Amino acid sequence: MARPRLRYALLDRLLGAGLVPDFALRAGSIYGVGKVLRRERAGGVEAAQQRLTELVARKSRGPIAVATDTANEQHYALPPEFFGLFLGPRRKYSGCLFAGPDSTLAQAEEASLAQSCERAGLEDGHDVLDLGCGWGSMTLFIAENYPACRVTAVSNSAPQREWIEAEAERRGVADRVRVITADVNDLELEPGSFDRVVSIEMFEHLNNWKEMLRRVSTWVRPGGRVFIHVFTHRTVAYLYEGTWAAERFFTAGVMPSHDLLLHFQDDLELRERWIVDGSHYSRLASRRSTSSAASIPTSAAPASHSPTGACSCSPARRSGATGTAASGSSATTSSSPAAEPGLDSPPCRRERRGAGRDC
Repeated sequence: MARPRLRYALLDRLLGAGLVPDFALRAGSIYGVGKVLRRERAGGVEAAQQRLTELVARKSRGPIAVATDTANEQHYALPPEFFGLFLGPRRKYSGCLFAGPDSTLAQAEEASLAQSCERAGLEDGHDVLDLGCGWGSMTLFIAENYPACRVTAVSNSAPQREWIEAEAERRGVADRVRVITADVNDLELEPGSFDRVVSIEMFEHLNNWKEMLRRVSTWVRPGGRVFIHVFTHRTVAYLYEGTWAAERFFTAGVMPSHDLLLHFQDDLELRERWIVDGSHYSRLASRRSTSSAASIPTSAAPASHSPTGACSCSPARRSGATGTAASGSSATTSSSPAAEPGLDSPPCRRERRGAGRDC
């Protein structure tokens, strides 16, 4: 372990001095991705299935999040002025959507936020929980564009809370925005408080998906939905371990596969899935780098490696229920994107007509 740490320390110095050009960072990123994928695909489909089974089991036990203080030290507690150097005007700390070749970073932020609200089925008047709110891009977008919505934003960062509260005041929506600073392990909310729960690129940082989803299911009202957006690999899920990024930025993180959430349906049933091509994330990294007012090196993974996935879930049927899910509109069943041949994925649960929202 001492040798990698020496390499990481050397890389820190080189990055800090601006001595690593962008092309070298991109080449290193592509090499690292290839190395991980070769490791995760070694042994054929049987070995890959076993690794997936072990990962699902690991994501079903222990605390909801680990190394939360480390995450704050690495990036959550950094000052907002730093993020203003390379994020867009909404400080969106997650994927964006570039509608055309000439789309600006600001437009891509707005497009992604609008798409998430649409896919979450957000309606004016809803009570919304923004779980893992970052710098408040989704919270403030909802408050501004849905004037009857009330939004509760949760993160583990005091600087993020201060930024969101100041922005909410500046934008005239402070009366409908509540910000909670809490370690997600200790987060307690009133049961049945929200019509919608949205979580944008937070689950990648969580240790116990099963328990997080169980708790979320108790916070949603009957008929409510949960919208979860993660960055994904199309077929392979793996932990971030033994890399510079894992040590410096993404400690205890996971790269989900697009179908990983299908394995966690005890308390929430998956109703609908979407995928956004990874080229949007690649363009985002480039735009953030070129829009920086300082020399901040940024790397991008290959477009084929980093699509973003989103899912809409509803509370699952409880034992002893009458056979209807908590949501009440008619249901249809659509096929899910195919997994890699030989890697079994649980199907989206089929509902009788009249038993739930679209699968």
